[in-house]
Amino acid sequence: MAATTSAQVMALEAGDWIFRAGLTQVAPNEDTSIVTLNGADAFAGSELGVDNDTQLGINLEYMLTPNIGLELLAATPFEHTVTAKGALATALSTNGGTDVADIKHLPPTLSINYHFDGMGNFQPYVGLGINYTIFFSEDGSNELEATLASDTDVELDDSWGLSAQVGFDYHLNEKWLVNGSVRYIDIDTEADIKVKASGAKVESDVDIDPYVYTLSVGYKF
Repeated sequence: MAATTSAQVMALEAGDWIFRAGLTQVAPNEDTSIVTLNGADAFAGSELGVDNDTQLGINLEYMLTPNIGLELLAATPFEHTVTAKGALATALSTNGGTDVADIKHLPPTLSINYHFDGMGNFQPYVGLGINYTIFFSEDGSNELEATLASDTDVELDDSWGLSAQVGFDYHLNEKWLVNGSVRYIDIDTEADIKVKASGAKVESDVDIDPYVYTLSVGYKF
């Protein structure tokens, strides 16, 4: 009877929907190109860094078969501070810090997941997908504008990229489950900072490429 109950609890069927919600952290693994001013290497050895942020993450998965699901990841907007390293950081620090800009983004991701079975209520899965990251509310920092002696316009290009994930569902009963997952998302963008007073432009290619960690509660219906 226990074995039969366990099998019924963890079984997924074609047509099932799974809704999950919980904490999602975006931890950038960034790499940047040379920071240029009007195309010239004005800040030798400089790089840009992006800090972590945690928000409410939600996803909805539709089971195409008992093992294969189509999943959409969404979240409340992530907020990051872009900081400088190297010569640019030295220049900014004379005006109170090393921050360059504050940005927000949304990274909706559509994935195909394969759920393994035969492990009781514990059901691991792997997934591959495509991500579209939308950047908005980009604002230059006070330190940057003081260093450049001008107001600035900051813009980051939206990004398309692939994603990969591993995760698990642990089925508490026929409807409720807990979930954990780790994703890697390819997010590449170009950061452009326009100096309003002179029309000069500061540019850098930024590979954000974050690891995305999620811990959530789910409901199957």
